[in-house]
Amino acid sequence: MTHIRIATRKSPLALWQAEWVSAELERLFPGTTTELVKIVTRGDKILDVPLAKVGGKGLFTKEIDEALLDGRADIAVHSMKDVPTELPAGTSIRVHPEREDARDVYATITGGDLDSLPEDATVGTSSLRRIAQINAKYPKFKCVSIRGNIQTRRNKLGTEVDAVILAAAGIIRMGMQDQMHGYLEVEDVLPAVAQGTLGIQTRNDDIETNRLVDQLNHIDTTDRTRAERAFLARLEGGCQVPIGAYATLDGDKLHLEGVVGAVDGSQLIRRNVSGLRSEGEALGIQLADIILDLGAREILQALYSSQNT
Repeated sequence: MTHIRIATRKSPLALWQAEWVSAELERLFPGTTTELVKIVTRGDKILDVPLAKVGGKGLFTKEIDEALLDGRADIAVHSMKDVPTELPAGTSIRVHPEREDARDVYATITGGDLDSLPEDATVGTSSLRRIAQINAKYPKFKCVSIRGNIQTRRNKLGTEVDAVILAAAGIIRMGMQDQMHGYLEVEDVLPAVAQGTLGIQTRNDDIETNRLVDQLNHIDTTDRTRAERAFLARLEGGCQVPIGAYATLDGDKLHLEGVVGAVDGSQLIRRNVSGLRSEGEALGIQLADIILDLGAREILQALYSSQNT
């Protein structure tokens, strides 16, 4: 009998995701048993500081990596938008199950769309990517950082903020769609890299576990994710930077769109490339180079300098 220990954060959404993987493994391989290894990460502990000011990569993954490496866990389940582009030696993101809705979703005090808010409305989000794009589209709004799990952030509506923006994937997984009022379309606000995508991390030398988890892979999601993460890696960006990307597939053709923005919305550099899906990683690098040459290099350097002061 195979027993698989699954490392996960303790938030309700992270537990839902890990439990889904657990159920799928037990369904696909009768006789297999699983257990969750619940871990508190540095990012979970620091809730009174905006993520961009905490600094460092792997805020939500480092302690989980350690559990995998020291043998306390056999696999780890991550939200891919939290995963650094560089992983600990000996491990890899082995599998991506099918992607959930990648868009952002919002709730407002008016119950309508963002255009229904007053000009000086306060918008709550934990993402510099969202802040940059919202500031560009709605320069009169005041964006503020809010932290906590999905329900905690949603509950700040009407008490601390006039609107809240979250990832649709988490809202859908937690069954909270009726608490939201609309979606931000990709054409208006590009999602975070790999938003809505789960990643299953394993040790490279664990042949039996890898054989099992491989059955959860969704090839279209994997090809899209690789292109988006190649874009992010070339920009040397982490999960707390104003960078967005979104890949779509049309048969063997892959279309990739990316954005880098100044947090105040004064600059927004958005471009796209297309090519064969087999060239997804090369397309990600190509798109990053285009955007860097158009001014993103200076935007990111200024951001990193301000975060280090």
